[in-house]
Amino acid sequence: MTGNLIIRNIKKLFLASDRTLPCKGGEEQANVPVIDNAYLLIEDGKISSFGPDNEAPEIRFPKLDATERFILPSWVDSHTHLVSAKSREGEFVDKIKGLSYEEIAERGGGILNSARTLERTSEDELFIGAWHRLTEIIGMGTGAVEIKSGYGLSYESELKMLRVIKRLKEKSPIPIKATFLGAHAYPMEYRNDHNTYIDIIVDQMLPDIAAEDLADYIDVFCDRGFFSPEETGRILEAGAKYGLKPKIHANELDYSGGVQVGVKHGAISVDHLECVGPEELSALKGSSTVATLLPSTAFFLGIDYAPARDIIDYGVPVAIASDYNPGSSPSGNMPFVVSLSCIQMKMLPEEALRAATLHGAYALEMENELGSVTPGKWANLILTKKVPSLAFLPYSFGSDWIEKVVIKGKVQ
Repeated sequence: MTGNLIIRNIKKLFLASDRTLPCKGGEEQANVPVIDNAYLLIEDGKISSFGPDNEAPEIRFPKLDATERFILPSWVDSHTHLVSAKSREGEFVDKIKGLSYEEIAERGGGILNSARTLERTSEDELFIGAWHRLTEIIGMGTGAVEIKSGYGLSYESELKMLRVIKRLKEKSPIPIKATFLGAHAYPMEYRNDHNTYIDIIVDQMLPDIAAEDLADYIDVFCDRGFFSPEETGRILEAGAKYGLKPKIHANELDYSGGVQVGVKHGAISVDHLECVGPEELSALKGSSTVATLLPSTAFFLGIDYAPARDIIDYGVPVAIASDYNPGSSPSGNMPFVVSLSCIQMKMLPEEALRAATLHGAYALEMENELGSVTPGKWANLILTKKVPSLAFLPYSFGSDWIEKVVIKGKVQ
């Protein structure tokens, strides 16, 4: 459902551009065009025009007064696991007691814990839980989202998850991209028989996922203790035969080779990147792959943050996303992700805003639909409360500074 709307007296209109800006790191990452004292016209759910408020057209549309308030493009959260069966606060306590992510996984916890629970959960129950989480993140300003499978780890459960995501797509007011992540971990029965499980992914899951049009992308957890670069390459090549482009988990736990294999296979993004050095930077530089960082995961797990400054300064574009999932980032709060990016990864507020909007859109191949205030794009927007500056948003990390969310021209 779309709407018509004119927003007047906007104190600052951010990322307003007549064309889609490029996805670039370096100095361009901080390039956030802004118009002071602006208007914004929305027709049929899309941005029609903008400019100085004294040039606003006289039009009989519903009006929104933004005096002393900012307008931002909505967040594009390009990495989540919104479909899951159960929270994992028991493992949260294990982490407090000192167990590592890998130690919990070795005991059958982590991803395998979620897989066992999901197997026993109906599609309708999964949909209800995911719909609640989707509604929650829209209220926090998210205007587009990627959702992965990966808590199934069997033919039946992986397809069940992807069917739930397809149902969400059909009902959701915001765009959703679906990612097949059957290679999230090895089920216990295949811990010592990797090839057989990969055969199941390649020969059984992928053909039926393609036949039902259940996924836009394919993902692999390429890291220490999970899938090797060689195993990752085999799965990505199989996915490519069905038109599934890679968006992969890489280098969360170690210098795994995940970044290099992702770039080699033309990944739209490589995500996590807590472990990045000269070889990874060299592979990313000049490629079309977006480096997507997930700071709330590092925050929750107590691990090192991705070296955002090194990545941006090397000229590689950075996106940021929530990694909303029950085990390592049980929150889809993108304002907090933006704050963490500035506080812990030393990104400038402008860099973080661009990372959470425009570069997130590039990481979902939606840069022509969302990510900036540009004519022809969907009017998915955030109206702030009265705030003094852009820097105040990440600075005030515990405050609710969002007054209204607009989705396709409709105030939510």
